[in-house]
Amino acid sequence: MSDFQPQPVQRRQDDSAADMGTLVDLGLAEEQPEPQYEGLFLEPDVQPAPEDAA
Repeated sequence: MSDFQPQPVQRRQDDSAADMGTLVDLGLAEEQPEPQYEGLFLEPDVQPAPEDAA
């Protein structure tokens, strides 16, 4: 098996406004849902610690 020579990286400048809002406006992407965190975390019902009397 022969070894392949590494090829140079080809980079192109992209001047398009491809942010998510633009893609949604153009119909090229669907709007992403907003994350809902309410009720995801449970907080324990803990009494406050008593203050030490000095």
